[in-house]
Amino acid sequence: MNLSNNKILITGGATGIGLGLTERFFLENNTVIICGRRASALQAAAEQFPSIITKECDLSNEAERIDLYNWVAANHSDLNVLVNNAGIQNWMDIADERFYEKATAEITTNVLAPIHLSTLFSQLASLYTIINVTSGLSFVPLAKVPVYSATKAFFHSFTLSLRHLLKSKNIEVIEMIPPALNTDLGGKGLHDGQPAVKDFVDAVFSQMKEGKTTLTFGFSEMMANANPAQISETFQRMNP
Repeated sequence: MNLSNNKILITGGATGIGLGLTERFFLENNTVIICGRRASALQAAAEQFPSIITKECDLSNEAERIDLYNWVAANHSDLNVLVNNAGIQNWMDIADERFYEKATAEITTNVLAPIHLSTLFSQLASLYTIINVTSGLSFVPLAKVPVYSATKAFFHSFTLSLRHLLKSKNIEVIEMIPPALNTDLGGKGLHDGQPAVKDFVDAVFSQMKEGKTTLTFGFSEMMANANPAQISETFQRMNP
């Protein structure tokens, strides 16, 4: 994809990886729209990057996803890039009495929402790129985040199919596959000591400039290229 002069919607663009992408796309001379559930986070991002456009939206709510699409279609019909980045992660055991409730929330936000948004936004005549943010856990699960890992494996598989399905509409589908990064995903402090978001963003932008459509970094690069024996060994190491 062209990395400049686009109009881009980034879901979950006010924090974590989403904020890193917001900053970089902003610096690359793009018009950036971000959406998220928390008005305070959107406000903080807007103060940091005054020209970005914000939209409060709870993507776990089907009606709000439809409202987001209708708002974009009415006010930003030249949008040409959708970044499905928003996601939630729960560290939990199946004995947790709220396991099913938390699992349902993860499946809704991490799977149903991006499927729905991809369906809606692929109707825009101007759209030419969808970027799906999956995870290195798409390839090998961390049992402490069992449903999150499964949703990312699903999303990885869906992205491969979506790439094929949208060829006829000339919509490029890019998979961005981060490893664990130093963000608050799953809770504050859980990912301290992991690589910085900026390092990941720098790496994937370099890959996009080369025309790659599968973007990896560190652990996710190793897992994307691992054979079954290596994946099994990694699973045992991650889940002693």
